[in-house]
Amino acid sequence: MSDGDGAIAQAPGATLERRLGVFQAATLIVGSMIGSGIFIAPSIMAASVATPGVYLGLWILGGVLTLLGALSYAELCAMLPHAGGQYVFLREAFGPLPAFLYGWTVFLVIQTGFCAAVSIAFAKYLGAVGLPIGEAHVLFHVGPLAVSSAQLVAVAVIVLLTIINARGVREGAFVQDLFTVLKLGAVALLVVVGFASGKGSFTHFSPLVGTALGPKAQALGLGFLAAAGVAMSKAMFAYDAWNTVTFAAEEIRDPARNLPRALAWGTVITTLAYTGAAAVYLYVLPMDAMGAVKENRVASEVAGVVLGHGGLVLVAAAILVSTFGCVNGLVLGGGRVLYALARDGLFFRRCGAVHPRTRTPNAALVLQAIWSAVLALSGSYDALLTYVTFASLAFNALTVAGLIVLRIRRPELPRPYRVAGYPVVPALYLLGAGFFIVYIFAGAPGSSAIGLGLVALGLPAYALFRRRAAA
Repeated sequence: MSDGDGAIAQAPGATLERRLGVFQAATLIVGSMIGSGIFIAPSIMAASVATPGVYLGLWILGGVLTLLGALSYAELCAMLPHAGGQYVFLREAFGPLPAFLYGWTVFLVIQTGFCAAVSIAFAKYLGAVGLPIGEAHVLFHVGPLAVSSAQLVAVAVIVLLTIINARGVREGAFVQDLFTVLKLGAVALLVVVGFASGKGSFTHFSPLVGTALGPKAQALGLGFLAAAGVAMSKAMFAYDAWNTVTFAAEEIRDPARNLPRALAWGTVITTLAYTGAAAVYLYVLPMDAMGAVKENRVASEVAGVVLGHGGLVLVAAAILVSTFGCVNGLVLGGGRVLYALARDGLFFRRCGAVHPRTRTPNAALVLQAIWSAVLALSGSYDALLTYVTFASLAFNALTVAGLIVLRIRRPELPRPYRVAGYPVVPALYLLGAGFFIVYIFAGAPGSSAIGLGLVALGLPAYALFRRRAAA
């Protein structure tokens, strides 16, 4: 909650410490963003849109849109550098209910859904190195629920990384730094070797303009804009989690300076990496072949074409590093949102406690891990991508709108960083996000409705927690 002069009231016993610098903040952004999406999502996208220029354009547009959002968040971060980040921004702009609904959705679907989806992607790539693991490898049934080997591996990854992050924010940050450097090297290697091999064709980039639909969009009877919306949801999934660093803002040193720098540089680096990878996939595989790749493992397929079986195994191993590091960033950041909710009396009280030795919100981390594991056991990778992205993009747009609201309603708040190009930058983000929110829903109404339904579940939960806090 905020006091009269706009400062954030700190709950007694809040003992998170500022232990992370700008490098750790940047690796948290890049490492959380670059996970499974760029290695799997392009194949799924090719099943919706079949025009090369549209496919590449969606990746570029996703990067531009993300940068506009990150620049807007940078002002909010510098102004309100507290645990929970985006939750705090929404609370200050719109009040406790919208903020709670965001935090509730982070818990129910956004952060935990990303953890589940990326963990499943990690397991899918274990299958690419010869292990009998995949979503199609069903081990047993629990009633109507089929449990695959990929889902069980995903649960194990979530548990392991929760244990590491519960040992301390520096331990979690060390894992993040290491795996981010390794994954950027893996992407750069794939792009350089892919283009240098000569085993592709630039004719695959034509036509740049068109409305051709992929086989999945045709089968569903989608129009072009709806198909592009579904494809964009996969690209935005890959770009999402750039806001994770805001969740740990209370643990960043000199946040007014370091958070804006980390947001800007982290987003630019990721956009360059994604655009290069998307382009090299298209250079090696035409759109129809990309959409037909088994288990959507397009990066491994490209590596196999370029380097043979040895390259396939090496790149698959590098992608395992990438997805593992991504889940680590998601685990590290997400627990801080639940901590902030509990600190405001809007979540389970134990989640607002910080371990006296490790200075980490361990109860929040454990609860996050349990629900992430449930999602991993209950949904496929493709379905998780759509309803997670829809809910996340909607709240991101609301948060950017909150920047405008705070400029008008709270001009007295300190603003050590102001977004350049205001109000054009946030307005452009809102226009782009709004367009894709509409067409993601039009293209995948079922999965999007699940996302909305999970948000709506927060209404009775809010009433319950408010009643408990008042008791």
